[in-house]
Amino acid sequence: MARIELRNVRKQWGPLVGVSDVSLTIGDEEFLVLLGPSGCGKTTTMRMIAGLEQPTGGTVAIDGELMNDVDARDRDVAMVFQGYALYPNMTIYENIRFPLRMRKVPKAQHDGLVRRAAAMVDLGDYLDRKPAALSGGQRQRAALARAIVREPQVFLMDEPLSNLDAKLRTAMRVQLKHLQRQLKITTVYVTHDQIEAMTLADRIVIMDGGRIQQIGTPDQIYADPANTFVAGFIGSPPMNLIDGTLEAGVFTAPGIRVEGVHGGNGAMREVTLGIRPEDCHIGGPTAHLTGTVYGVEPTGEQTFVSLRTGRDLIEIKAHRGFRAGLDSTAQASFDLDHLYVFDRANGQRLR
Repeated sequence: MARIELRNVRKQWGPLVGVSDVSLTIGDEEFLVLLGPSGCGKTTTMRMIAGLEQPTGGTVAIDGELMNDVDARDRDVAMVFQGYALYPNMTIYENIRFPLRMRKVPKAQHDGLVRRAAAMVDLGDYLDRKPAALSGGQRQRAALARAIVREPQVFLMDEPLSNLDAKLRTAMRVQLKHLQRQLKITTVYVTHDQIEAMTLADRIVIMDGGRIQQIGTPDQIYADPANTFVAGFIGSPPMNLIDGTLEAGVFTAPGIRVEGVHGGNGAMREVTLGIRPEDCHIGGPTAHLTGTVYGVEPTGEQTFVSLRTGRDLIEIKAHRGFRAGLDSTAQASFDLDHLYVFDRANGQRLR
């Protein structure tokens, strides 16, 4: 078992705060993703779990054992990095075997363990090759096999797929998820790619500015964002966020008027209205906005339309056959059951 607990963890370098007061429990066998933009503190948080960074404050525990003063090599965790970190002078067999030698596993067990790990990532036919003879995807699978062979309590993965092309990333995501379920090892995965987070995670921790913004399942994060940062970070394209005023259930902004909006106490206030592109519709019985067509992007299965309304650019997922000339006028409506209202001053959701 490997339950990880962070309690009020902080990391600071002089006046620079990398991670601020992070408290988090990661369940045994859970696949947890730390998600956020560059510099948000996600990699620093993972490095403190690994023992590669010493917390300035707070505690890190694995299975109830305090880890703050335990060396990285004694924490029984295995890391997979963005760079494959393979030894170029060694064969793939020897690269996978290397952790066994370092941990002084009896030599009689090495061959069976190496071949088992290689088979899990479909590298059994490449063990006699050196890393330079393998593709990027094969090298990343070799790095995974090297982590698997140790049979650690915890996998820590720092953007392991970011060097792969789009097709390989998709294939590797499927393989990673399957492997983690097969091995039943607690996994912490760091990424800035929200598609990776949504497809891999049991739970997502969204970070910004060294702080946790929201924790939840992918469905919870997508359907119930806590603030404008989360709303604008998750989704492809992300949620439309429109600044305006809300009074007595009526939201107004340049070119936009929506009645029946819930949020606030009825008095006029400055708010941000959120609506996802799939909940916007070209035309409709009630036009909530009128704008000019700024862009039309057919993708085959659907068409993305950008409408300019005053200062805002509204993204809409239209049907696959929709076409319109640039700078032509178009109207759109919103699904009122999928509106989100945020306080404009602090970005927090108004329920």
